[in-house]
Amino acid sequence: MTKTSKNRHHVVIIGAGFGGIEVANQLAGVEVDVTIIDRRNHHLFQPLLYQVAGASLSTSEIAWPIRYLFRNRPEVNTLMAEVEGIDQDARQVILNNGMRQTYDTLVLATGATHAYFGHDEWGAFAPGLKTLEDATTIRGRILAAFEEAERTSDPQQRAALQTFVIIGGGPTGVELAGTIAELARDTLARDFRSIDPSTSRVVLIEAGPRLLSVFPKDLSAYTRQALEKLGVEVVLGTPVTECSADGVVYGGKPLSAKTIVWAAGVQASPAARWLGAASDRAGRVVVGPDLTVAGRPEVFAIGDTASCTMADGKPVPGIAPATKQQGKYVANLIGRRLKGKPVDGPFKYRHQGNLATIGRSLAVIDMGRVKLRGAFAWWIWKLAHIYFLIGTRNRLSVALSWVWNHSIGYRGSRIIMHAIADKEPTALDKSGSLD
Repeated sequence: MTKTSKNRHHVVIIGAGFGGIEVANQLAGVEVDVTIIDRRNHHLFQPLLYQVAGASLSTSEIAWPIRYLFRNRPEVNTLMAEVEGIDQDARQVILNNGMRQTYDTLVLATGATHAYFGHDEWGAFAPGLKTLEDATTIRGRILAAFEEAERTSDPQQRAALQTFVIIGGGPTGVELAGTIAELARDTLARDFRSIDPSTSRVVLIEAGPRLLSVFPKDLSAYTRQALEKLGVEVVLGTPVTECSADGVVYGGKPLSAKTIVWAAGVQASPAARWLGAASDRAGRVVVGPDLTVAGRPEVFAIGDTASCTMADGKPVPGIAPATKQQGKYVANLIGRRLKGKPVDGPFKYRHQGNLATIGRSLAVIDMGRVKLRGAFAWWIWKLAHIYFLIGTRNRLSVALSWVWNHSIGYRGSRIIMHAIADKEPTALDKSGSLD
């Protein structure tokens, strides 16, 4: 399907996330043709998605067209397409339009989506945060809730509209809770006349015994205290048992809320099913020490697509640095194979630390022996994320947005898109205007 140079090895990468882009970048200079297949036309800096949802950043500041990234790489082709399966014997990727893409080496970097633990119907009421569409939908629901609260005179309805529930106490849940609380108490505090946004409830519910379970207990405790100072209500050790248009039920207690966000679990892409390969409970493809699929040395799986263990038996975490390391390893392995050189050995993950931001001047960082919290950790968090953004313009744009937000609390991306995917449209959605 894609034109390739005669007699050159063809590497097909499914997924243009951190892992897929890293593989393509690291293959620069290697005698291969590369085809990247993704259902979207952009690469997304996912760690900052919550800031789009919280109206701090615009979509263009954290996403870049794939074709733009490889405009100076003629050996790299991009296909915006949906994958429906893989014919391993023919070495072909089957696309949703019936076309097939032949490969010599296949890299599966398809990421993960939301997991509702057997309650997929909850997705209509509690969207997760994995894509730009998710972020703009959540942002729209948050802002529209305030707008409708301004219009209603019913106290109970207004209270439900000004109640925001985040399910899941990992980094995404913590970051969302903090940014929504600051949005309500700082950014929107003087924008309305009939309501007081600062009285809004932000409730973070975690089924486990503490927030940020991958962090040390002292940093988890600090995170809880910091969120509570921001006005977030933290509920621990209590799973949510029901999500609906009316709100949630947890611990047998109903809570009326019109905005619910899911940050509690992930499910891998259908890659394991495409391959007929062994998978773990989350659907991730079980891979060998060299990140290949059993019996298929030409097929690699990385990032959230793969279930990979370290030398100590612990799983490689599903975070961006680990995914990028896997991408670099796979590209190096492909290059060595083509040159007839021996493989350097199994993949070894080098942990570089865990980071999570809590609020506008608060963060926690765990780097093993070094643990940081508070404003200093927040600055390091900011600098690290700016460093990994693509392009000088984007780094400057994000830095300026953060400086402006930090100085006066202003968030400029407070635009409501009319195509908000609500299961049951609110009065705002039905009317289409405020007239």
